[in-house]
Amino acid sequence: MIVVQKAMEKTNLYRVDGFGVKNYNYGFIGAASLILFITLNISLGYLTYQAEVGLDASPVNSYSDALWLMVMSATTIGFGDVYPITFVGRACVFVMFILGVGILGGMGAVFVNKIFGFADTNIKNRELRMQNAQIIAQNAETAKKLIALEEKLEALTKSLNK
Repeated sequence: MIVVQKAMEKTNLYRVDGFGVKNYNYGFIGAASLILFITLNISLGYLTYQAEVGLDASPVNSYSDALWLMVMSATTIGFGDVYPITFVGRACVFVMFILGVGILGGMGAVFVNKIFGFADTNIKNRELRMQNAQIIAQNAETAKKLIALEEKLEALTKSLNK
């Protein structure tokens, strides 16, 4: 587990600050997601086109139709104007639906997080950890003063009892 964590830190997907908070590199994650999304559209669109081309009953008549089908599958719009009729085409649409929805949803979450900061708790976590560290230091100082005061009270009590 530690080896995997060290390997993940080397990927620059995130870095851990002094308080142990993971700070994700959203620019890299967003760019990688976009590249993956485009690659999936192109490759699955090509496979769908190859499976559907030349079939009379297939509405996929060109590569652009297959790309359109992939984008509509990934966005869950699915107008129904282009649809696969072969098993391979349907399997490609299924894969694109599952992966595309996840990728687009993740990209949307990154975008909303960066623009509006709804889920950005790193700053709040850092502030709370700093406050906690200050409180712990203050408590330790107060404990030392209380111990010194107790010792003085014990000494005073002993001197009064004599």
